[in-house]
Amino acid sequence: MKRYLYLWHRWLGIFLCLLMVLWFVSGLVMMYVGYPKLTQREHLAHLPPLSLEGCCVPLKQVLAATGEKAAPASIRLTTVAGEPRFVVRFATGAVAIDARSGKRIDSVTPAEAVAAAQPFAGERAVHFQASMQEDAWTHSRALDGDRPLHRVGLDDGTLLYVSGRSGEVVRDATFTERTWNWLGAWLHWLYPLRGGGLDRWWSDAVIYLSAAATLMTLLGIVVGLLRWRFAAPYRSGARSPYKGLARWHHIGGLLFGGLALAWIFSGLMSMNPWRLLDSAVPLNLAPYQGGALQADAFSLGPEQAVSRFNAMGLPVRELHWRLLAGRGYLLGVDNTGASAVLAMDASAPQWGLDEADVLRAAQAIRPEDVPTVERLTAYDFYYYARAEHSMTGHLERPLPILRVRFNDPASTWLHLDPRTGALLGRMDEGQRTSRWLFALLHSWDWLPLLQHRPLWDGWMWLASLGGLLICLSGTVMGWRRLRGRRPVRVSKQTRMHPSSV
Repeated sequence: MKRYLYLWHRWLGIFLCLLMVLWFVSGLVMMYVGYPKLTQREHLAHLPPLSLEGCCVPLKQVLAATGEKAAPASIRLTTVAGEPRFVVRFATGAVAIDARSGKRIDSVTPAEAVAAAQPFAGERAVHFQASMQEDAWTHSRALDGDRPLHRVGLDDGTLLYVSGRSGEVVRDATFTERTWNWLGAWLHWLYPLRGGGLDRWWSDAVIYLSAAATLMTLLGIVVGLLRWRFAAPYRSGARSPYKGLARWHHIGGLLFGGLALAWIFSGLMSMNPWRLLDSAVPLNLAPYQGGALQADAFSLGPEQAVSRFNAMGLPVRELHWRLLAGRGYLLGVDNTGASAVLAMDASAPQWGLDEADVLRAAQAIRPEDVPTVERLTAYDFYYYARAEHSMTGHLERPLPILRVRFNDPASTWLHLDPRTGALLGRMDEGQRTSRWLFALLHSWDWLPLLQHRPLWDGWMWLASLGGLLICLSGTVMGWRRLRGRRPVRVSKQTRMHPSSV
């Protein structure tokens, strides 16, 4: 039995150790440079104040112009290329409507893409590059509702991607981000397999390679423990029977093998393999909104709303149409992300909603339930912020928030913003399990480390270098094994006197 443990570990290592070296190196890069994204903060910072002169067509006309029968997921009034534009999102993607004429925008030309990118460029020259469905920096599924994309270049090497549906800039990728990402996220997530003939197999490839690497690492720990002499040393006086590079591999595996196993296994869990972490009965959140986003719920026009927001000292960059338990209101947002709300049955906007109204809307999700409500004024294990370049850094994490825990079959938690009524996140049992098995073990998202970055950096570097020691030594030994043993050099004296051997 032991022989098979050794053989499985050896041959899995020969085929996978180099891949794991790449995973550890790219992981170190991702600690400081993430995959390109456009955050909400960046988006708002480049928008001018809403100019509604000669605007806007009624909301009913806007929704009719979309040509969609389904209810929209969101309605937003923003500025694109200097002109006010409604962006209505459905499950199938974004639909843009000219706010002055009420006409649907079916396509975005290269010239319009350049004009949309200009506010992001400042003094930098802008030039159109290409139209495409996807490239190395736009693999994210979050962009599916905006494809095709127009790629626009700036003279400092920055790339801007403009939605072919709404005309908005939806992603930016600086020269520095792209350069480091060839060794970072692009490599770490095996994105060389994306965008071509192998794209359909990408997810399976990541899952099965991660599973095989997990098995290899686990077997290595078992073999390492079996070969280590705890009670009595070998004849040489050493606890390990190996010498040279193999000794480094053995001792390194015993010291850092557990961390390497945690990293590889948690990487596997990030893919939610075979839908293991999905909820069998997800909670229906539709009652929280209390109805479909329809024009009848909004009696106030954008011009009046913007005027009232400006009067209270909020220079509005965007307007959002929202429903809370069937009650319509408009959310005004400035270029810093600050916001205020204007209910349709109120005469003046306010800086936030009444928490009691938000909780009543949450209660409507499960009227038969008595949820547990917690008001968070500080981050905790399940609700926390990450740096913008990280995977979840684009998610808004304001404080204070309301955590509402339901007694549904999936034990769902909701995180609600009491100021805007926004649903900031939902966590059922599977997602909370993922928090432990992926975010904690893979990124070490643990507040005592995150809030004291030198400690987090030191821990990640130490563990990564230990993993590299294991994988680099394994790669070299695997290469030597594949090449075969080098011939033994026989000295001249031995050839002349073979009896001395």
